Amino acid sequence: MKRKTILITGASSGLGLGMAKLFAADGHDLALCARRTDRLETLKTELLQANPTIRVEIMALDVNDHDAVFQVFRAFKASFGTLDRIILNAGMGKGASLGTGYFEANRQTAMTNFVAAIAQAEAAMEIFREQNAGHLVTMSSVSAVRGFRRALNVYSATKAGLTTLTEGLRVDVLGSPIRVSCIHPGFIRTELNEKVKKVPFIVDLETGCRALVKAINKEKPTAYVPGWPWLWMQAIMRVLPAKMLRGFS
Repeated sequence: MKRKTILITGASSGLGLGMAKLFAADGHDLALCARRTDRLETLKTELLQANPTIRVEIMALDVNDHDAVFQVFRAFKASFGTLDRIILNAGMGKGASLGTGYFEANRQTAMTNFVAAIAQAEAAMEIFREQNAGHLVTMSSVSAVRGFRRALNVYSATKAGLTTLTEGLRVDVLGSPIRVSCIHPGFIRTELNEKVKKVPFIVDLETGCRALVKAINKEKPTAYVPGWPWLWMQAIMRVLPAKMLRGFS
């Protein structure tokens, strides 16, 4: 099914920006939102110059402003008439080991990656239930399969929560025209991890985003991206002794 109009949160950089470029090249109309509107303006200009037949609308959005999430999603719906796919991409990777003085960073990650995701999913599902159609996509992580240390401790917990939330949403709408997918990216080079030098199996942004878009378009319930090596790595990670997980963080 061709999902003509796609809304992407956190679209000003990283995976959101990369996916927007690929969806635009494939002829999709785009509703893009993020905090940094200057970057969105630049992206909109670039997308329309490269793909003059598509439509691109942008709006400022901090997903931690929950009222604004509902307002922005509804405004895009009113503008486009229909939203065919909504990708909950906005996220954060701040944090450190608990008990080391970084509670605020850990709290911000928890609020952005999980609580704000609930607000976005609520707003998206309201629209899809009204339309009786749509495809909700959540961006979890391969780190959701286990608990990890240091900066990944709270991060992996939020992504595990998001994976479970997404599964429950999918069960809730089984048998309806609404589809729900949870994508688990592996290590993809973005601004969030550009200073981290030793990252196992990391791929560049374009390679990672092409794999993400391919997985999203398949609309399967869950996907690990890129498939190699993360499809088999996630299975191995589930049974690794705890001491062997230290190499991932």
